[in-house]
Amino acid sequence: MRKTWAGLGLSLILAVGLAGCSSGNDNNNGANGAAGNGGATNGKSGTETQTPPVESGKPVQLKYWTDDRHDQEYIKEMVNAFNETNEDNIQVELTVMSENYAQSVDIAFSSKQAPDVLRLKSGNVGEFYKKGYLAPIDEYLTDEITSKFGSLLIDNVNRFDGKVYTLANTGLTLRLVYNKDLFEKAGIENPPASLQEMVDAAKQITAAGKSEGVYGFALNFKSPKSAFDRSIREILSLSGHQGLGFDLKTGQFDFAPYSQVIEYFKQMHEDGSVMPGAEALDIDPLRAQFAAGKIGMYLSFSTEPGVYQDQFPTEINWGGALAPTIDGQIKGTSEIVSAGTWLGISQQSANKEAAWKFMQYMYGDDILKTYHEKGFGIAIVPSIVEQAQNPEVNGMEGFLVGEHDSLWPVSPTVTPEGAGYADAFYKYILAGGDLQAITEDLNKRYNDALAKAVEKGEVAVTPNPGFDPAKPQGN
Repeated sequence: MRKTWAGLGLSLILAVGLAGCSSGNDNNNGANGAAGNGGATNGKSGTETQTPPVESGKPVQLKYWTDDRHDQEYIKEMVNAFNETNEDNIQVELTVMSENYAQSVDIAFSSKQAPDVLRLKSGNVGEFYKKGYLAPIDEYLTDEITSKFGSLLIDNVNRFDGKVYTLANTGLTLRLVYNKDLFEKAGIENPPASLQEMVDAAKQITAAGKSEGVYGFALNFKSPKSAFDRSIREILSLSGHQGLGFDLKTGQFDFAPYSQVIEYFKQMHEDGSVMPGAEALDIDPLRAQFAAGKIGMYLSFSTEPGVYQDQFPTEINWGGALAPTIDGQIKGTSEIVSAGTWLGISQQSANKEAAWKFMQYMYGDDILKTYHEKGFGIAIVPSIVEQAQNPEVNGMEGFLVGEHDSLWPVSPTVTPEGAGYADAFYKYILAGGDLQAITEDLNKRYNDALAKAVEKGEVAVTPNPGFDPAKPQGN
């Protein structure tokens, strides 16, 4: 099993390495340009803030914030072990946040009460950098650390304006999560390959189990963006489209492919195949319902096997499969997300050296290796991939990196006037309307926001007419 995983891991490492080498990539240039303005301030103030002397016998208190809940028991155990064994009199307080993590971080920094160490992801690291929240860690990087993580340093992910802010640990695959028992009861042999098959399967599962409170499909629609970014994103990338509404070939936003997927989601809602009350459903209550055997399928990250082992233990027979595509044909690759980031140090921390000692501890081989083997994330660090066993976690086999998984180029992040794409499309699912008009309005507002961001020098975007969704990093 280890030999098989090493082969798969090598493919991912090569993909990440190519992304790091292609720092001249059009989309990466855009993100790097945006970050440059904040970077000068970050670097300067980071060298001026020194760790104050520690009073004899008085511990250095650090705060570590994360929005990961699937691994919280393991991380809590590791933090406790650090507190009990470190020889530098450092004590770390772990806080696990809910879905309002980014907002909580904003409030903490604005009120000068920021944590010392933050969980960083591809979805927040760029914004945190631009806002000046992060301290560079270059001064702490030894030859040994550089050798271990250097091949995975990617511009606009780990490195901004030439400075390093975070190191890699794992990447997340996205899959269809499905209850095999409910599929069998409804007479469905295989997970759906197309969106129409998903609609049909959801309807059949609901018909077979509605009297027992079973529904074919659910998502955490309390947060439409969270729901769509763990589902439609993957459907689109496998179908050959960038999953967040950006067209890499034209360098413009185009939500037409997104609207195609939305039509099928709306059909499931109209069929009554979606669990009632889903508009108020958060991800953990959804998981609890799935673990209880009440949901036929949903789409989510490779964190789910760990969730059902530790957070919501379940006896149901479940698995993970590639997301369906629009027409059943795979024309792209399933995007590996949150690859290359994990922990970072706060610019406001008065104890940066102590924060680095904790961060260095968390990036130790034993912790990273166990993190992978417990199924909390799929390792991408070469030395960890080489020594780690496949996770012995039920369901993880469906989430391991395979031939249809790869990294995608970074797309620009903009804030349009009015409702975002997730809220606009979810409103259409619930209330209907003119989908073409909604799509055209989103295209206009997002591209207007993009043009303004380009004009201000916040992003730089160059079309890539030769982009191949089957080889999104050109490898």
